[in-house]
Amino acid sequence: MASTHKMLVVVGLFLLPIFAAGDTCLSPQIKAETYTTPEITVSSETIFIVQFSLACRNGLQNLNLHAEIAGKTVPVTKVENTLYQVSIADEHKNLPAGSYNVKIYDEEGYTDLRKAQRSGDRSSEGKPLVTLTLQHAGVWKGHLLQSEFVAAMTAIVVWWMAYTAKTKLQA
Repeated sequence: MASTHKMLVVVGLFLLPIFAAGDTCLSPQIKAETYTTPEITVSSETIFIVQFSLACRNGLQNLNLHAEIAGKTVPVTKVENTLYQVSIADEHKNLPAGSYNVKIYDEEGYTDLRKAQRSGDRSSEGKPLVTLTLQHAGVWKGHLLQSEFVAAMTAIVVWWMAYTAKTKLQA
């Protein structure tokens, strides 16, 4: 009985690496859509949202992914089997207009990235599964003059013109 138990443990230890080894997505095909905050009046922070579908040549689905955007590492959310979404938010001044690389990492690449970040060696950073480009046009800060101000000034000017015309006619 004890020898059977020991034999099962030994066989299990040999088979564990085979079952625990994760697959890597081969030849990833990505279709992405992006959104960035367009104006400052409706949001207190700039928001980047990237939604993408991922298809692997070897048919892998339900991958655990992470992303690096603007120096921040965040987990990627699974929306469906092959549909993923990642988002970050920060103050407007910290995310100015420009082009941002969104690096998508699988588990192996993310582990390498974290090791590189801990050691401070960016050269040994893991290779991303895929890199997307996000274009941020910047946030619109609104009109120089508010429409209420322009309407009030127009009303004052019209009243002043009518009052001076009335005064000239009565004199």
